[in-house]
Amino acid sequence: MRSCKYARWTVTMAREANSSALASFGIVLLLGVLLFVLPARAATSPPIKIAVFDFELEDVSAAGTATSSDTAKEATRMQAVTTEARRVLAQSGHYRIVDTSGAEAEVLKDKPLRNCNGCEAGIALKLGAERSLIGVVTRVAQTEYYVSVRIMDTATDQVVKQESAFFTGADDAWASGAAMLLKHQVLAEPSH
Repeated sequence: MRSCKYARWTVTMAREANSSALASFGIVLLLGVLLFVLPARAATSPPIKIAVFDFELEDVSAAGTATSSDTAKEATRMQAVTTEARRVLAQSGHYRIVDTSGAEAEVLKDKPLRNCNGCEAGIALKLGAERSLIGVVTRVAQTEYYVSVRIMDTATDQVVKQESAFFTGADDAWASGAAMLLKHQVLAEPSH
């Protein structure tokens, strides 16, 4: 009789242990699922619509007066900078690029966007963008330059992010400098 009681007690203890183990396993499984689902939901938030206006060149170098042939080359280089910036932002998944073609002409005939006191946010808003971005390459010497960007919220006209970085390299490296600034300073932080 004693062994029968002991056997029942052992079976009961085994069932309780299995039940407890299953409950623990269930909790661990639930936590594991939540760890995968929550970041996935955050990552699937829709990209922010951003109007990336053509980057502008500000030449403050000693040789800042360019000939007309140099101007054409610089325009090509600046277009490469703009194209690279749009590519980096689009590939990040955080932003969806809004077409700005034609919208800049009305402002640029008077003055560059960098000097219009935030008017780019209003233009971007009319284009359906949530953010606007203007960028400037400032050449300070033959192989030294800054890349600066300003991102504004189009609904509030407030600056969301403003970054600048100094680079060295020939003018054919400007696009690379813009990409590095965007990747390492703008996109690296959670407040894009």
